[in-house]
Amino acid sequence: MTSRREFLIGGACALTAGAAYAATPRERMSLLGKAKLEDLIPRSFGAWAELPSDSVVVPQSDDSLAARLYAQTVSRVFVNQSDGTGVMALFAYGDTQSDQLQLHRPEVCYPAFGFAVIESKAVDIGLAKGAVIPARQLTAQSALRTEHVAYWTRIGEYLPQSGEDQRVAKLRTAFQGIIPDGILVRVSNLEATPNAGFAVNQRFVAQLIEAMPRQGLPALVGTRVAQQLAR
Repeated sequence: MTSRREFLIGGACALTAGAAYAATPRERMSLLGKAKLEDLIPRSFGAWAELPSDSVVVPQSDDSLAARLYAQTVSRVFVNQSDGTGVMALFAYGDTQSDQLQLHRPEVCYPAFGFAVIESKAVDIGLAKGAVIPARQLTAQSALRTEHVAYWTRIGEYLPQSGEDQRVAKLRTAFQGIIPDGILVRVSNLEATPNAGFAVNQRFVAQLIEAMPRQGLPALVGTRVAQQLAR
C-alpha cells in the first residue's frame, strides 16, 4: 500500500518532470530562413566598397565545434572610397542557440587571438527612423594593432548587450519552447582614437542596414527593429 509520504514524493517528481517537459524547447525559430548571408550582405553601398583581405579576426575553436556553432560566416573588409577609411566586418550565424551551442562574444574571441580588451561598454547604434540596435563597443589591443570594435548579437528576437543578457535571452526562449537561431555582427577599424573609431563604426552600420534588402533585416536586427525601419 502506498504511504502518504510516497504519494507526495511521487507527485512532486511528476510535477518536476512535467515542468521540465514544458520548458524543453521543441519549436525552431529561424529569422534567416533559407537565405544565404553571402547574398544578403551588400558588397558595396554608398561610398563603401569591399576590398579583398584576410585580416578579419574570426571566432574559432576546434574544427568540429566551429562547424556546429556557425552554419554561415561572412567576413569582409570595406574601404570608404571618399576618405580611405577601412572597416572590417564579420557576420557569424548559428542556426541553433542552446546551452551547448552559443555565439562567441568578442570579449572571449579577441583574447584568444592575443588581444587585450581594454574597454568595453553597452551602447545604442542609431539607425534611420529613430530605430536603434542595442550593441556593445570595445577596444582590443595587441602588439601589432589596436582595433575599435562595435558589435551586437541577436538570439531569437532578443538583442542582448552582455553575456548575462545573452544567457537570460536563451532561458526565455527555452521557457517559450523555442530553439532560436542567432547571429553575431561585428565591425571594427584601426582609427587613431576610440572616439574616432566608434564614430566610424556607427556610421558604417547605419549605412549598411540602410542598404540591406528589407527581407534580410530581421536576421540581423530582429523583427521589431526591422518593422520600425520598414514604416
